[in-house]
Amino acid sequence: MRCTIVSSLIGCCLLAACATPREPQRSLKDPDQRPRVLATFTVLADLARNVAGDRLKVESITKPGAEIHGYEFTPSDIERASGADLIVENGLGLELWARRFTAAAGDVPSVTLTEGIQPLLIEDDAYAGRPNPHAWMSPQRTEHYVDQLVKAFSSLDPDGAPTYRANGEAYKLKLQKLDGELRQALQSLPKQQRLLVTCEGALSYLARDYGLEEAYLWPVNAESQITPRRMARLIERVKRDQVPAVFCETTVSDRAQREVARAAGSRFGGSFYVDSLSDRNGPASSLLDLQRYNVKLIREGLGTSADPTP
Repeated sequence: MRCTIVSSLIGCCLLAACATPREPQRSLKDPDQRPRVLATFTVLADLARNVAGDRLKVESITKPGAEIHGYEFTPSDIERASGADLIVENGLGLELWARRFTAAAGDVPSVTLTEGIQPLLIEDDAYAGRPNPHAWMSPQRTEHYVDQLVKAFSSLDPDGAPTYRANGEAYKLKLQKLDGELRQALQSLPKQQRLLVTCEGALSYLARDYGLEEAYLWPVNAESQITPRRMARLIERVKRDQVPAVFCETTVSDRAQREVARAAGSRFGGSFYVDSLSDRNGPASSLLDLQRYNVKLIREGLGTSADPTP
């Protein structure tokens, strides 16, 4: 009888243990027990690290230099995401693969950093009326990203909320200082030389907030959007406005833009970092450095007379 009672008690305990929900288990090979945050690309990962400080482990799904619009995620990406506590994405149609990725990763919460932002709309071409997703390219708009991260991280880790708020406010002060730097640097450009010609229309927010005009080879997504009509139209615009220099982006081929420069009697002024940071030793290893590097290129290219590309 005694044995029967003991056996029954053990059985009840085991059932209770099975019925009690447990916290997600980390891999025993990973001694870092902090909550894991995955950002869809390196720029967002940099923002997230500035807000998270040391309380969260932040990683980027894509590597420096990756073309993020049509990124093809891998089984190892899915494996990493399935063990994450939060996925951070831009939204506004930037990461065309994000919905499939989060679905494949399973029940992982996500935050969209452009949610609630008033986007600029693409004004012409087949994409007219769609939102331009590159809102982080203006320091003023990036403050909204920071606020979204503070809210998401505070929900994920309530004990860390004061830290996230303090980090967010400190980073927004850096963005405000950067805003002043960029405004001062770009206001010196001659009025007749303020047309920013790029491969992709990825600098629309920067152009709008700092008094530049914009022209490009394709509005959004990828270089496969190039057509002879778009090239001819851009060449004519660069010729007509006597644009000293044209630019591209580091994650796509600059071949077509170099041809625009040659045909229009302009020069190729270099490639901007937009969708990806550089590696750690490069000129754009953080979002703040990315903005400073890009504006330096703009000043060097548009602040001089045209020197045709050979």
